[in-house]
Amino acid sequence: MALLRTVDRALDQPWAMIVTGPGACAGPGDLDALTGFIPAPVPGTAAGALRAAGRWSDAAPTPLHGSDVWYRTRIEGRGREILRFEGLATLCEVWLDGRRVLASRSMFLAHEVAVDLDGTHDLALAFRSLAQDLARPHTRGRWRPQLATPGSLRHARTTLLGFMPGWCPGVDAVGPYRPITRRGEGGRPTAIDLRASVADGTGILTARLTFPDAPGPLTLRCDGRETVLAETAPGLFEGRLDLPGVALWWPHTHGEPRLHAVALEAGDETFDLGRVGFRTITMLRTFAEGLSLAVNGVPVFCRGACWTPADLVGLAGDRAAYAPLLALAVEAGMNMLRVGGTMLYEAQPFHDLCDELGILVWQDLMLANFDYPVDDPAFRTALAAEIAQLLDRHQSSPSLCILGGGSEVEQQAAMLGFPEPVWRAAAVEAMLREAAGARRPDLVVVPNSPSGGDLPFSTDAGVTHYYGVGAYCRPFEDARRAEVRFASECLAFANVPEPASLRESGLTDPRDPAWAGGVPRDRGADWDFEGVRDHYVGVLYGVDPERLRRDDPERYLTLGRAAVAEVMETTFAEWRRTGSVTAGGLVWLWRDLAPGAGWGVIDVAGRPKSAWYALKRAFRPVQAVLSDEGLNGLHAHLRNETARPLDATLSLTFTNTAGKVAAKAERAVSLGPREAVTLSSAALLGRFFDATAAYRFGPAAHALAHLRLTDRDGALLAESFHFPAGRDATPRETGLSAALAEGRDGVVLRVAAERHALAVHVTLDGEGRPSDNWFHLAPGGERSLALTGTGGRPSGTVRAVNGSETVRF
Repeated sequence: MALLRTVDRALDQPWAMIVTGPGACAGPGDLDALTGFIPAPVPGTAAGALRAAGRWSDAAPTPLHGSDVWYRTRIEGRGREILRFEGLATLCEVWLDGRRVLASRSMFLAHEVAVDLDGTHDLALAFRSLAQDLARPHTRGRWRPQLATPGSLRHARTTLLGFMPGWCPGVDAVGPYRPITRRGEGGRPTAIDLRASVADGTGILTARLTFPDAPGPLTLRCDGRETVLAETAPGLFEGRLDLPGVALWWPHTHGEPRLHAVALEAGDETFDLGRVGFRTITMLRTFAEGLSLAVNGVPVFCRGACWTPADLVGLAGDRAAYAPLLALAVEAGMNMLRVGGTMLYEAQPFHDLCDELGILVWQDLMLANFDYPVDDPAFRTALAAEIAQLLDRHQSSPSLCILGGGSEVEQQAAMLGFPEPVWRAAAVEAMLREAAGARRPDLVVVPNSPSGGDLPFSTDAGVTHYYGVGAYCRPFEDARRAEVRFASECLAFANVPEPASLRESGLTDPRDPAWAGGVPRDRGADWDFEGVRDHYVGVLYGVDPERLRRDDPERYLTLGRAAVAEVMETTFAEWRRTGSVTAGGLVWLWRDLAPGAGWGVIDVAGRPKSAWYALKRAFRPVQAVLSDEGLNGLHAHLRNETARPLDATLSLTFTNTAGKVAAKAERAVSLGPREAVTLSSAALLGRFFDATAAYRFGPAAHALAHLRLTDRDGALLAESFHFPAGRDATPRETGLSAALAEGRDGVVLRVAAERHALAVHVTLDGEGRPSDNWFHLAPGGERSLALTGTGGRPSGTVRAVNGSETVRF
């Protein structure tokens, strides 16, 4: 049920922590003989406390699951109070004055304990050894996944983070990682059920709550309107507030994410019930045909990434930890984040910020790869409570849109050859649908990720984990040939961080044996994701990556950054073209969990990588992309996802690398709200021109096609490039230049090139970043880049992958 955040108070007094041998202390009375306690932030983890005390190494994380970890503090008060524990990782006993008042076996369940206080009391938390528990005899599953070890994890309700060698550091999640709060009993509404829906343009807010001895009539207020709740049973109040014409909530790419405050007036008291958003989520086709969402009746191409925790060590869950990362997601044009089954449920501020920022949330259950014992009554009961608490916590969150049954459970079994009756996760799906129907009927339920086809990982049905372009090293054409309906994971590469992050981590030379430690690989595979990246370096630029790594490691990394950007931008251009069957793509992975060339499009320090800049271009709400349609020429796909009409100028220019124009067209275009238009190169030029060099009537007349969409003032809205003969990265003079200038909102960097410049990249000497990076310039092209976070007068260098110049500014 919804919580009154204004009433609950944090137990923010000092806590102390100590790590002991398993079973060394039977109860808190045994702690008095021990020394070595350290201060421990709560909420927080034991690893976080060790880090704050200077007793932690990121390079060699301290194992904690083999030990017991004790926390203790003192609380003062009088009368009956409710202690609420939002998250205890993982096997935890709560002791008050030497008496055990709670035993929890799930990291994912919240608990409330009523206590009678009379002065000062000792509160202790004992986190028992998970390793010992996992070593007990357990029933074996029908399959054992490669993802995580040991196999007995299938019985534990804990995160798989720390248990996945190959891509996740071995950081053990132990401790009170979510808030512990206290509140007085009585004098407030409880069991609050608050729901927001929309019907025929009218917002509908329904409320159901208990409030024994309510001090007068209860009035529900929202959007400047109100209704009095009826007492339908002693202490039970219900009501409905209709809000005709209420402003709807939209993902930020399609409109404004409007939220409305809700309050309950009871006599002289007013209770803050939080904020709600009014929106509808509907499916545009059956799940078998492929997941496709509409928000408020408008089709939405969902794009973003699979989320990773803001801090793997401390598992921080406050606004300060989430805000900068989610701001980067918005800036990149992401309108969906998936919290996958290998991670953990994020804290309330994550969802609050997604509500505020207009980011749709796909929320998986924390189930991944294992054959979970859903036929065990105790496991099933705990999972049902977990689902109920999850939906109750976010009952009025408009950003929550998809509830998933977990990650790769069906895929794991199917890939091991089991028949459909075995791999189909029917029991969990039934639990999800029942819970969602009772608590959040507005949500779309996805049985598992991936799922939906003849095999759960079929690309042309349901949702898929698409790594054709990516891990399986397929050509770019596969992104269309696979007929991807919705990629809930895609495009994993060992993405190279920018130079500043490499210097900080000490990983600057890819020939250093330590470099491989930061490169992800699937456990048991004889290849890694650096090899995947290298494959596309060779395909795109016609070089031998291994030789380049040996002879010129700096250029090897440069081409690696450029290749990843090119692959991501090209793939999403295919998926966002008019006529594409693809309705969404979520990149694996949002942020690195450790230093090095990890899967993240953001590195472990929170700095964008080349992939982030490419996605920022690929995800623009106002977009223009080119697609190669062979003998039908190039097609220009224009898209306006916003609620505003757009008048713009479209130009399509065909040149050689020096800028000699072979053909050119320009026209005014008008796009209505949510409108998409496709124009062929023949229609734009008004004549035949071999735009794709498909007819082979002799040497191609051009090396570059450049599509450019500008607004009335000539400002760039979107652009796209096509290379009929491929991308020539041979260094030569490009006439590259760069200079600082004063812009409307501060200093900008103006970058220009006389000839075509491939993958232009800016490197700042200090902190900060440009608004765009790893972009192409057409011959005679110019870009003005905002510089953020630089402070003072910035300096740095500009280079192009095919340029011989290094330009300082």
